[in-house]
Amino acid sequence: MKIFVDADSCPKPARLLILRAAARTALTAVFAANRPIPGIAGPGAVMEVCPAGEGAADDRIAELARPGDLVVTRDIPLASRLVEAAILVTDDRGQVYTKENIREKLSFRNFKVGLADNGLGIERTASYGKRELKKFADTLDRLLAALIRQEREDSGNRRPVPVNPSCRYT
Repeated sequence: MKIFVDADSCPKPARLLILRAAARTALTAVFAANRPIPGIAGPGAVMEVCPAGEGAADDRIAELARPGDLVVTRDIPLASRLVEAAILVTDDRGQVYTKENIREKLSFRNFKVGLADNGLGIERTASYGKRELKKFADTLDRLLAALIRQEREDSGNRRPVPVNPSCRYT
């Protein structure tokens, strides 16, 4: 079991929380981005720098993540791909994406992109403060506990992680 983080848009307080959770639970946290993200260090922390280009980090996360892993992303299209593959997904505000809610989220996201493409103003995400971090922390703890419990029940199912030669690992 691993934690994958779409690190380009993940706020620093959430990244630090994920690093602490990975160290506490002895899990690997893979942070994927198109550039190095400062502060990604510690037990189980991996910074994967993917090639520049639209969706390269998203594609890498989708390639590596498997059922039993947890992905943290704000990217609704990526979340949709992962949910369809039965992978647990949350955003950095504690919103868990499910088969029941992902289509609505994706439809609303596409509507907002359409408005922006036509020159109409779009609503921006509110600031990231203590309330948002607390909700994310609570959700992260709950999801990790459930995944760890499930992994113990399913013990013995290990998978190799494919290596992508176009990404750098640190």
